Order: sequence, then structure tokens, then C-alpha cells
Amino acid sequence: MKRIKRKQLKEDEFVSTINKIIDFTKRRAKELIVAAVAVICVIILIIAIKAIQANTVKKESRLLADVLDLSSQLKDNPDKITELENLAGNGKFSRVAYLKLATYCIEQGDTEKAKSYLEKIPESKKDLIYYQSRDLLGQIYIQNQEFDNAIDIYRKIEEENPENYTLDPVLFHKAQAHEQKGEKEEALALYKRVQDEFPQTLYGFDASQKVKELEEEK
Repeated sequence: MKRIKRKQLKEDEFVSTINKIIDFTKRRAKELIVAAVAVICVIILIIAIKAIQANTVKKESRLLADVLDLSSQLKDNPDKITELENLAGNGKFSRVAYLKLATYCIEQGDTEKAKSYLEKIPESKKDLIYYQSRDLLGQIYIQNQEFDNAIDIYRKIEEENPENYTLDPVLFHKAQAHEQKGEKEEALALYKRVQDEFPQTLYGFDASQKVKELEEEK
């Protein structure tokens, strides 16, 4: 009898629980439907965002591939410069086109045209591409004997100390600007810094050679 009663009590509890759930569902039907719809909308939104991101990455990858392909053809086919200019812009990889165009112009001895391309790269996105363009612009200034402009560019990069661009080329080129300007002490101090802080890099090795040269001149 006791077992039967216990079984009956459990069955009654189960039925009571089910009834409560049904009653709660009936009373909260609208809220539950709204919540379910909201969850579905969020899921759809997430899927849409991921699809857009994937499509954007695909387009950017294709753009970068086109930029690199065209830039590799410039030496043998200068007419490709127009196609490369059409790909240039302010996007993540379209800025690479400006960098490649500037590099080509420097190789052809047209530093003014190279400057015009580099100056189109905006300061709003200070990433690797941006700092590469500023470094290259500084080298153009050195080549054109505009040493103060070059020093100013490298000073700003040094102050910003970007995580995505190492300072050894920046300090080395800044030292070159001082050296060619006739400021040998400033140049020597910078070369020593590159030698000490970046001993395992190519710039570190070149800096050590410059240190020897400048010290021998004293």
C-alpha cells in the first residue's frame, strides 16, 4: 500500500508540474513568442554579418592580388600604371596600390610623382601600410636633400612608437638625414642606438658600420 501511495504521489506531482508549465505557457504565450522571434532575428543578423564580412574579405583579397599582380608588371609594361591607379584608394588594401606606384616612380627617378602618391594615403588608418608610406616619403625627402622634412617625419613616427612598425629603419633613416645634413653627432648617436637596440637586424649591422666610419672621422 505504501509503495502504491508513494507512486501515486509522484504521479500527482508530475501531473501538477506539467499543468503548471502549461498554465505558465498559456499566460506568457505572447512574451514567449516575442522572445523566440527576437532570438531568431539575432541569429539571422549574426549570420548576415558573417556573410558580409566573408564577402568583404574575399573582395579585399582579390583586390590585393590584383594590385600585386599589376605592380609586378610595371617594369616591363609601364602602361599598367593606369590600371593600378584605378585600384588605388583609401581602403585597407587599395592603399597598397599607392605604395607600389610610389615605389615604381622612385625607381624611375620621378620622386615628385612618388610624393604625390604617398601623400594620398590618409593618416586616419595608422597601420603597417601607413608607416611604410611615411618611411618611404622620408627617404624621398633625404634623396631630395629636404633633410628637415625627413627628420620631422621620422621624429613623429618615433614619438608614436607604433606596435605594427619596428623603429630600426626609422631611426636609421633619421640618422642618415642628420648625417647628410652635416649633423654628425646627432647621426652618430642614432646609429649607436640602432646598433645597441637592434643588433640582430640588417639595420643594426649597417648602423655598426656607420658608427665605425663616423668615429674614424673624428
